[in-house]
Amino acid sequence: MAKIIRKAKPKPAKSAAKKAVKAIKPRPVNKPAKKAPEPKPWTAAEVYEAFSRFRKANPEPKGELEHLNPYTLLVAVVLSAQATDAGVNKATRVLFAVADTPEKMLELGEEKVRDYIKTIGLYRNKAKNVIALSEKLLREFGGEVPRTRAEIESLPGAGRKTANVVLNMAFGEHTMAVDTHVFRVGNRTGLAPGKTPLEVELGLEKVIPAEFMLHAHHWLILHGRYTCLARSPRCEVCLINDLCRWPEKTV
Repeated sequence: MAKIIRKAKPKPAKSAAKKAVKAIKPRPVNKPAKKAPEPKPWTAAEVYEAFSRFRKANPEPKGELEHLNPYTLLVAVVLSAQATDAGVNKATRVLFAVADTPEKMLELGEEKVRDYIKTIGLYRNKAKNVIALSEKLLREFGGEVPRTRAEIESLPGAGRKTANVVLNMAFGEHTMAVDTHVFRVGNRTGLAPGKTPLEVELGLEKVIPAEFMLHAHHWLILHGRYTCLARSPRCEVCLINDLCRWPEKTV
């Protein structure tokens, strides 16, 4: 008797509609990570406490740029852009011994100024600015450093930070010069967060009590330079570590 071979029944094909549904089934989307909550702003009492501690530790803070008068301070600050105070001081000690007024600087001339400051970054352009600002001081301001921000900013090589430093250190104005250290401290601590130096400057001026403003930018610069370092901040010796809002602080 012949053996009957039965064919396996074919599996029913999926309908076109089911295939289409499967094809358009959305893939799971990864949910964006939750943002860390914004730190609470400092209270007025906390700001007062922080600057009281700075004042107690260093009642008369001094800027570290060496100078002899408002003019040499202006020149030193212009030279300090993208350079260290120590490097500027090394060059200006010799320069200011022979040229501590706009007249003497012009007599020296751009080429010799370059020779004095050649150890400072961007020295060629800075020498040009020193000569140009000296000429403008003599031509428009009687050889004296002007006492308004706008006038100082009009000088070659001088920006808002330069003007704030000169107004504060030479004329006792309550200005806030924001350099890289102040910018870091303002943001890291949460004292005056901002995306630009101007935002941080205005934020600090808004929260710091007037009685501290004369020395405030020096306290913050020194704090950023020696304690609240860019890398490996020294939180363990920080005067304000209990007030600081930085989530990564090590104490």
